[in-house]
Amino acid sequence: MVFNLNQQVVSLILVILTSWLIIISFFLFKSVRHYNRLTQGTNKAKLAEVLEKILKSLEVSDQRIDELVKRAERAEKEGLTHIQKVGLLRFNPFEEVGGDQSFILALLNGENDGIVLTSLHSRAGSRWYGKTVKDGKGLEHELSAEEKEAIKKAEKVK
Repeated sequence: MVFNLNQQVVSLILVILTSWLIIISFFLFKSVRHYNRLTQGTNKAKLAEVLEKILKSLEVSDQRIDELVKRAERAEKEGLTHIQKVGLLRFNPFEEVGGDQSFILALLNGENDGIVLTSLHSRAGSRWYGKTVKDGKGLEHELSAEEKEAIKKAEKVK
C-alpha cells in the first residue's frame, strides 16, 4: 500500500514536471525564434551595429513624434483664429419694399470673434455696414436684433 501511494505521488510529480517542461520549452522556442529573426545575416560584431541602429532609429522616431505633437498643438491654437463659423440671415428691413433682399453675414472664429456684414437694400440703393465682434458681442457698435440673430446662427455651427 505504501508502495502504491508512493508510485501515485511519483506519477503526479512526473506529470507536473513534464507539463512544466513543455510550457518552458514553448517559451524558450519562441524566444530563440525571435532572436534568430533579429540576428539573421549578422555576426557578433554586426549584432552590436544592428542594435545601435535600432536605438538610433528609436531616438529619431521619438524626436519626430515630439515635433509632430508640437505642430499639431500649434495648428490647433492657430485654427481657433481662422473663420470657422458662418451665419447668414436674410430679412426685409422696410415693409414697403418686397422680398428679403437685405442680409446679414456673421463670420466668426473659434473664439466667437470676427465681423458682421450687413447689407440693407432699399429702392434708393444698397448700403453695406461692417461691425467688429468680440466674444459674440459688438465691440465698438451696438448690434441690431437681426445681427445678434445671425451671430447666434453662426455660434451654433460646430
